[in-house]
Amino acid sequence: QVRLVESGGGSVQAGGSLRLSCAASALGNCMGWFRQAPGEERRGIANIWTTTGDAFYAGSVKGRFTISQDNANNTIYLQMNNLKPKDTAMYYCASRWSACAGPEVIGSNGFDGWGQGTQVTVTS
Repeated sequence: QVRLVESGGGSVQAGGSLRLSCAASALGNCMGWFRQAPGEERRGIANIWTTTGDAFYAGSVKGRFTISQDNANNTIYLQMNNLKPKDTAMYYCASRWSACAGPEVIGSNGFDGWGQGTQVTVTS
């Protein structure tokens, strides 16, 4: 079972930036970032195919968030710019060994390993 540890969350004003990190015991073929706000379901926002570097984004974050990887350190990042109050949520890193695709294709059930999450709060 892969071990994932997220970090980098915090509180920021609208328009600000944060970078989340996900330290993995091993990178899966596909790594993803999900988020879950209180009372809502967990939704995928960005995936990266670690063998090719191809990245996929949900429409809600495209153009503002960037997912990247550091193979040498088995780490995945999520750079979040121009943050909005609606981005407030618990953010989770996830791993799968199967093929990669966009968040609209692979739901949370398609990922095998999960981190504990890191809280992001955006104030207006």
